[in-house]
Amino acid sequence: MTTGVETDAGRIANAVQALPDIAGLHSGRFGEITTLLPGRRIPGVRIRPDEITIGVTGRYPATVHQIAADVRAAVGPVGCPVHVRIGDIAAPTSIAVTVEEPLTTTEPPARS
Repeated sequence: MTTGVETDAGRIANAVQALPDIAGLHSGRFGEITTLLPGRRIPGVRIRPDEITIGVTGRYPATVHQIAADVRAAVGPVGCPVHVRIGDIAAPTSIAVTVEEPLTTTEPPARS
């Protein structure tokens, strides 16, 4: 691997992980989305000469379209296709719950 791939894979991983709709990088079921470098690996980013694949775990309630668009924007213009694979969706970090007044019901008339 060249130094450029190492820099790009690290930059891409950092940029994607900083997105609010991304819970983390996802290397795929068998770890196939990974960049192998001397002495280390960058899971969730696979750079090939003709394409880049980014594996992520999205964060609910973001849609897959929002997640993919955000990831592609974070990667920036690279001159080749950027494929986004969403391996999972994580629960939101906080859930807002609103409690309304309970509905009052009237008892139905008794049958004789």
